[in-house]
Amino acid sequence: MKISFSPEDELFRAEVATWLKGNLTGEFEQLRFRGGPGDEHRFPEERKNWEQHMAKAGWLCVGWPEECGGRGLSINQQVIFNEEYARAGGPGHMGHIGEGLAGPTIIAFGSEEQKKRFLPGIVNGTEYWCQGYSEPSAGSDLANVKTRGVLNESTGQWEISGQKLWTSLAHESDWCFVIARTEPGSKGHKGLSFLLVPMDQPGIEVRPIEQLTGTSEFNEVFFDNAITDASNIVGKPGDGWKIAMALLGFERGVSTLGQQMQFLNEMDEIIRIAKENGAAEDPAIRQRIADAWIGLRIMRYNALRMLSGSQDGALQKEAMIYKLHWATWHANLGKLAMDVLGPESELLTEGPYELTRLQSMYLFTRSDTIYGGSNEIQRNIIAERALEMPREPRVDR
Repeated sequence: MKISFSPEDELFRAEVATWLKGNLTGEFEQLRFRGGPGDEHRFPEERKNWEQHMAKAGWLCVGWPEECGGRGLSINQQVIFNEEYARAGGPGHMGHIGEGLAGPTIIAFGSEEQKKRFLPGIVNGTEYWCQGYSEPSAGSDLANVKTRGVLNESTGQWEISGQKLWTSLAHESDWCFVIARTEPGSKGHKGLSFLLVPMDQPGIEVRPIEQLTGTSEFNEVFFDNAITDASNIVGKPGDGWKIAMALLGFERGVSTLGQQMQFLNEMDEIIRIAKENGAAEDPAIRQRIADAWIGLRIMRYNALRMLSGSQDGALQKEAMIYKLHWATWHANLGKLAMDVLGPESELLTEGPYELTRLQSMYLFTRSDTIYGGSNEIQRNIIAERALEMPREPRVDR
């Protein structure tokens, strides 16, 4: 595991930092530190404009192979880019699902025609994606898919019916990758397919879900005989589970280092307030701040260990513990923020009475231990796949 960077890498770091400093100005100044978790509803069009500005300078999809439109950066340089982006206050990516999930999956499993069709829109920041995985009756059980896909041989189109839930940015997306059951009578992992579905069509309805924060960046999505061309299946019918699992491996890639820099920005803000209002004089608060710092360093070293392994989308054992650790850590950081703020944590001081950054963070962290696989599901995965513990036999009562 590498925990330091070469002189050449540090020169690249300086290049990234200089470009961000010179470009996160003017019309883009208002976007700094905006659009992250709990704040994704902010400035959607402006953030799309920012990503197209980045694309013109070659700063989108930097880790993709050059033949796919990326820069082909090394893992070290991808880590540096994500760290510097977060350090500079780069806004949350409207296209992160396309860049970090859909794109790498199409590169790994898609046909040449699919690469030519879908990758340029992601690289240029002109087409946006959402993820059609979770369903109302399935919770964190991804294999319990009820959404159906039927290939109509006469029209050459897949017809899709069902419902997806917690679909982030569906209302801003052009495409959705959908896990659908395409083999009638199949159960569990078998009979699933990975379909690329256009969002702008009569058979799709997007309904926002309002959260504790008062925002609604994720949605319910209803498919009522929605269609997509027969060619828009990644892999073969029945390959959906394999591809879905590979995608989750990509999800825990280099962007995790950028996520950690965002966490550090939040922690720095908490420490600043603790020093200003005297909360830092409380030994218990100081100990919790120290514990948060230690937890963030552990998170970083585990991510670097993860990135030292294969980058083929396989879910490594190091990756299996990552979600559980960061979700629990971040929820505790939200509690720490409120305790540092004291009575101010419960006040909205001026109209239009919007939540402050830390108030919104605290409320949003309530969902961290649920989305992306709840903590309980994460523990099962660790036990069964990382520790290879046998399942207990089910007892019907």
